[in-house]
Amino acid sequence: MIRLKTAEQFRLMREAGKITGEALLKGGEAVKDGVSTKHIDDVVRSTIEKYGAIPSFLGYGGFPCSACVSINNQVIHGIPSPDTIIREGDIVKIDVGAIFRGFHGDSACTFPCGAISAEAQRLIDVTRESFYRGYETIKAASKTDMLEGRLRLGDVGHAVQTYAEANGFSVVRKFVGHGIGRDLHESPEVPNYGTPGRGQRLMPGMAIALEPMINAGGHEVEVLDDGWTVLTKDNSLSAHYEHTIAITDNGPELLTYIG
Repeated sequence: MIRLKTAEQFRLMREAGKITGEALLKGGEAVKDGVSTKHIDDVVRSTIEKYGAIPSFLGYGGFPCSACVSINNQVIHGIPSPDTIIREGDIVKIDVGAIFRGFHGDSACTFPCGAISAEAQRLIDVTRESFYRGYETIKAASKTDMLEGRLRLGDVGHAVQTYAEANGFSVVRKFVGHGIGRDLHESPEVPNYGTPGRGQRLMPGMAIALEPMINAGGHEVEVLDDGWTVLTKDNSLSAHYEHTIAITDNGPELLTYIG
């Protein structure tokens, strides 16, 4: 069941989004050669808790940390560790969530550690732009379009997919975005691929986390024995970009973007 949000609930989600966005920004600023992924997690957790919020991921389904930190061929859900050290040339995906007054924010970004390869930078850039191709698809729809069911998740996913694939990359299919609100993961699922005119219709009051996961090689992935860390099956690089989006009567709003 999709839970539509009231104006007051969106107000609380904006607060959760600001905290989430700042925690992600601070985590990204801490990405340096020689730093452990546990240090990134500590920065994220302290930033969230500074505002009286709670890390969404800590304990979620048994996840042991406050942030997912995934390096290079790790797609998502990397478990921070004091023994995992970030090195010059790595690309580092940080995924962050915060609960504030009962509502969640969720956001992710891929950060370069120092000088990275041109191909790695292009992957990061294309992944970020693929998100905005999806977001602009929502933004271009009128309220009437949404109320009459003319905007579908297939339209959004298609915009993400076609941009990524036109640039020679592939879209992860095993993991997708999601609705968000009182729960971190709500209905509907939000695929980063799709067919125009198909899928769940979007309407005012919905909140979704759109999160392209884009691979330099094939789209296939596998999960490590730890039950969390997701890798590209062909060992290619992967990038991740995510924001929480509120679909209001005045159009979509990025709740986790802080500049």
